[in-house]
Amino acid sequence: MKPSEAPLYEIKANLFRALAHPVRIRVLELLVAAGNQPGSDGEVSVTELLTDLGGSPSHLSGHLGVLRQYGVVSSRRVGSRVLYRTAHPAVVDLLASARRFLIDTLAASGDHLSAATALPPLGERR
Repeated sequence: MKPSEAPLYEIKANLFRALAHPVRIRVLELLVAAGNQPGSDGEVSVTELLTDLGGSPSHLSGHLGVLRQYGVVSSRRVGSRVLYRTAHPAVVDLLASARRFLIDTLAASGDHLSAATALPPLGERR
């Protein structure tokens, strides 16, 4: 069965699998932050991502490949640089909804709420 023929719930599950790693979530947060900077086109180079994330280029490349495969990010090459951006404005909404859900859930249980509320607003770079 082609991905386009799969039931919507399977396609959604694959999207959430693509997001199911802390590095990929952080990459998306950095891309959203770049898009919120005045005068920015929302693109971030691999070098800039590595500066913020640390780790090895091959490790980051694998994570970016997963996000690209599922259409969450897009990329373009400029000379020897590869620039990434979120592929759709709904990615920002998805991250914001997830954060609201987690803060509400943590508030209800009292766990880790102070750490969650201390996070920078979505879209800000640290």
